[in-house]
This record gives sequence, structure tokens and C-alpha cells, in this order.
Amino acid sequence: MTVKVLVVDDSLTMRNLIAAALRSDPEIEVVGSAADPIEARAAIKALNPDVLTLDVEMPNMNGLEFLEKIMRLRPMPVVMVSTLTAAGTDVTLAALEIGAVDAVAKPASATPEAFRDLIGKVKTAARSRVRARGDAPAAEAAPSAYRADPRHVLAIGSSTGGVEALLTILGGFPADCPATVVTQHMPATFTASFAARLDRVCAPVVAEAREGAPLQPGHVYVAPGGVAHLEVAPGLTPSCRLTAGEPVNGHRPSVDVMFQSVARLGRPMTGVILTGMGKDGARGLLAMREAGARTLGQDEATSVVYGMPKAAFELGGVERQLPLHRLSSAILELCADPAARSVA
Repeated sequence: MTVKVLVVDDSLTMRNLIAAALRSDPEIEVVGSAADPIEARAAIKALNPDVLTLDVEMPNMNGLEFLEKIMRLRPMPVVMVSTLTAAGTDVTLAALEIGAVDAVAKPASATPEAFRDLIGKVKTAARSRVRARGDAPAAEAAPSAYRADPRHVLAIGSSTGGVEALLTILGGFPADCPATVVTQHMPATFTASFAARLDRVCAPVVAEAREGAPLQPGHVYVAPGGVAHLEVAPGLTPSCRLTAGEPVNGHRPSVDVMFQSVARLGRPMTGVILTGMGKDGARGLLAMREAGARTLGQDEATSVVYGMPKAAFELGGVERQLPLHRLSSAILELCADPAARSVA
């Protein structure tokens, strides 16, 4: 299948570089370009592209404002391409929350080769599932009798589409949620800002994981992007361990590495695999299930990319698949103190 792409950027040089990089792949056809959202709106109607690449800073209308209109009126896969994405700022996260499938930074060297990462992201975006803003059901409320099991460890893995999914799930957690470790595939510059964003909008304390940090209920630990795998070290109080090993399944941090470390803890545990391209996390989730963990996977209908959850389900690692809006309450039920469950 040929992927039809519309390139939107106010710089003619950037439009040409992005188009040249994308045209180097025989499965991508650049059907047009636009210098601002007004031109882009007309081009979308005329050319019906499969994927849009979109800059943030443009004349006539901010890229984020245009993205919001697209996701409300004509949902389609969008990959953000901007100098602002390099710093992992709130602008990038806002774009992903609004509905952009992914984001890449404009590289320092102005050559088509510098945009190679964009090719894979555009092809993934073409296979993604996007919805109009406001179409998703609200997350189910936490169980009324919920009380955290202080021994329980929750591990969540995600990739493409994971920003929205994690905001939905963690946004439904109470302040005394289970000790939670998260691996989300993200560049190194993004995860600190992402953790800070989650910390602002969620009841639990959310922070980027640091070496030796003890796992505590009411806290969420996000794997640092690009530099290390996040593992959970065993002990009377388990702790975060950051290991600078080689990428696994093409990723560092890897969901598989995190899940496999949790599987070795010998304590109550739950594993959850969310939207994402590829199969990272499938074997690790199976290891958790075989070690006695309860395991959940995001279903196909609510996954932006039904790759990682599908691979884990087909391998036997997923005990139960649920839509995104039901996952938060289901996770809390599995992680609750057994005494609280018996009372309920």
C-alpha cells in the first residue's frame, strides 16, 4: 500500500527536505505541500492524504490550533515535525494529547538523510487508528472499596499512542495507587517533561525513574527515554534499577526488559500492555503471567496502533483485553489489598 503524505511547513527549504526524505521510500508518495494551515486545509480536501506532517510555528494559524481543528472535524494521522519537539517541551506533549500519532524534531543538519526517522513514523501513522476529539468514553471510576496493597507492583508498557492512553489510565488512579513502573517509548528529551505533565494532572506522584529509588504506593516511575532500561530490583522494598544495555526489540528503554525484571520479584504484581507498534513487551508480559501475575491488554478498537497488545495476546501473555476507558478501574481491582477486595 502506498502512503499518501501532505507536508505542511512554512519553510520552503524544510518542505523540500522532508518531501525528498519521504520520497526515498517507494511505499510513500508525497502528494503535495502547504505553507500554512489555510493552504493545508484546501490541500487536504483536494488531495485526501493518508498522513499529514505538520509544523508547529506557522503564519495565519498555530500548528497546534490547526491540529485541534483537524482532530475535531476531520480526524487523520498527523506526525508533528518541528524545532520545538527537540526540547521535549509541553508543545510536543500537547500535540500528542490532542491526537498527533507521533512527533519528530527538525535535525540540525539540513539534509534529507537527517529525516530518516520520519519515514518509519509516517508509515506507522498510516496504519494507526485515530478518533475525533471527544469521541472516547470517559474512564470508569475507581472501585469504591479500593485500598492499595503495599506489596503489589504494577508495570505498564506502551509506545505509539501511549501518551493519551497513560493520561487516561493514570488520570483515573487515586493518590494511593499501587507502586507503578512505566516504560513508554520516547526520545531522551521527552520523558522528564512527560512525567512532569502526568504529575500535574494525576493524583499520584509521578516522576522520571532514578537509580535506586524505592518503589512506594502512590508513586509512578517513568523510564528515562533513550538512555537506559528501567528494571525493578528485588528486595524488602523493590527499587528502580537503570541499566545502560543495548536496545532490545529496537528500544531502550524496552518494555520486555522491565516486565521480565518484575516477573522475578516473587510478590503480587500486575502487567499491562498498551497501544504501540511492534512486539516489545510480549515475551516479558508472558513471563509475568507465567510467574503468577495478572495481566491486561488494551483492545484493538481503542489502540492507536494494535501491535504490542496484539503480539502479547497472541503469545498468551494477556489474560484479558479491555477498552482503554475500562483499564484504570480494572487495574485497581487487581492491585487492591486482598482485605479490601473481600470486604467489597
